[in-house]
Amino acid sequence: MQQPPLWRQLQLTATALASIRAGTSGSVAFEAVEPALRPGVQALGFQVLRWLGRAEALRRHLAKRTPPPLPDALLCTALALAWDAAHAPYEPFTLVDQAVEAAKRNPATRAQASFINACLRRFLRERDELVAATDTEPVAQWNHPRWWIERLRRDHPREWQRVLAADNAQAPMTLRVNARKTTAASYLAELEAVGLGATRVGPSGLQLARARPVQQLPGFADGACSVQDAAAQMAAPLLLDGLLQPAKPGETAAPLRVLDACAAPGGKTAHLLEMASPGAIDVTALEVDATRSRRIDETLARLGLQARVLVADAARPAQWWDGTPFDAILLDAPCTASGIVRRHPDVRWLRRESDTAQLAAQQAALLAALWPLVRPGGRLLYCTCSVFREEGSQQIDAFLVHNTDARLLPSPGHLLPQSGSNARSVPDNASGDHDGFFYALLEKRPR
Repeated sequence: MQQPPLWRQLQLTATALASIRAGTSGSVAFEAVEPALRPGVQALGFQVLRWLGRAEALRRHLAKRTPPPLPDALLCTALALAWDAAHAPYEPFTLVDQAVEAAKRNPATRAQASFINACLRRFLRERDELVAATDTEPVAQWNHPRWWIERLRRDHPREWQRVLAADNAQAPMTLRVNARKTTAASYLAELEAVGLGATRVGPSGLQLARARPVQQLPGFADGACSVQDAAAQMAAPLLLDGLLQPAKPGETAAPLRVLDACAAPGGKTAHLLEMASPGAIDVTALEVDATRSRRIDETLARLGLQARVLVADAARPAQWWDGTPFDAILLDAPCTASGIVRRHPDVRWLRRESDTAQLAAQQAALLAALWPLVRPGGRLLYCTCSVFREEGSQQIDAFLVHNTDARLLPSPGHLLPQSGSNARSVPDNASGDHDGFFYALLEKRPR
C-alpha cells in the first residue's frame, strides 16, 4: 500500500490533537482515523503529545493571539515534531512545508494557511533563539501541566525529574506468559526461533527487544501469552502468595474465593486464574461498564479460562454480593493513570488538578465498601496505576487509621516509571523497566 502524503497525516494528527484538547481520550481520537492510516497518525500523534508543552510555548512566542482550535492544533503539531531536529521524524523544512500544505487543503484551516506559514517560516529562521527562550518555562522543559510538575515535585522530591523524563520515553512491550499453557523459558525459546529477541522480567514476564503486532507472536491467538506491563504483573502474585495451598492427601480443598473488583479489560483476572490449577480458584470479575465487561469475556476466551463476570458496581455490594466472604480481593481502583503516561501521553493533558481529589474519594469509597467482604485472615490488594501519593500511600494511611482490623503486609508501595524500589518497597523488589504503580497488601486480622 502506498504511503499517504505527509500533509494528510499531519491533517489527521491535528484533528486528533484538537479532539483530545476538547476532552476526548487519545484512544478514541485515534480510533476515529481510518485503519490504514491509523498506525502512522498515532505514531506522529504520540510524539506531538510528548512535546506539546514545548510546542505551545513556542506558539506563544510566534503568535500574539491563540488561533482557532484546529489551526492551532495544526501549528502545534508541526512545532512539536520539528522543534528538535535530532528527533524529528522528518526534516524540519519538510514538516513546515507539509503543514502549510495541510492547512491549504482543509476548508477548516484554509483561511489561516498564510498565518501558519508565517509562524513556521519564522520558526525555521529563529529556531535556536526561540527554543532557548522557552527553555526556562517548566511546562516547555518537562512537557507536563504545571500543576502536575508541582505535585510530582512535592510527592517525590528526589525522583520527580526522572519520572517526568521517563514519561516522555516510549514504553517497552512486555508479555505475560500463560503458565497454564507454557513457561517463560519455553516461550522465550519460541520467540527466539522466529527471530524475536526478548529478556526475562519477573517470574512470567518477557520484555520484547522491539514492539511487534500481537499477530506476529507465536501462539498468541491460542492464549500462549498476553500483553501486560511488568508492574501490572505484580498484582496476582502479591495477592495469591501463600494463599494457594495444595490439597492434603485424600482431601478436596475448597476453591479459593477471589474477587477482581474493577476487572476490565481482564488482564489481572486472567493472571489470577493462570497462577492456579483448574478448580483451585473461583474468581468473580466485576465491571460497571457493560461494553468494557465484554473485553473481559474476550480476554478469558482467548486464554481458555473461566470466571464469573458480572456487570455491577463494586461500590454497591448489596446489588451483587451473595453474602459469602472472599478469601482475597483485588481492587485495581480508578485513578488518574499518572503512572502510565508513557503509554498514554494524552493523559497528562486530559487530567485536571481537581481530578485527583475526586478520584481519591472514589477510591476511599471502594475500599470502605469492599473491606467488609474480606473474611478474617483474608486479604485485599489495593493498587492504582498512579504515581501521586494522594491515590497511594496517603490513601492507605488514612484507611489504616479508620480500620483497626487491617494490617499492612510487606508491599511494593510506590513504583515509579523505570524504577523498582524506594524507601517503602520490599527490599528484594527487582528494579526494571515498568510503568508507575502503587501496591498495598492489606490483611484482615482474625477475630
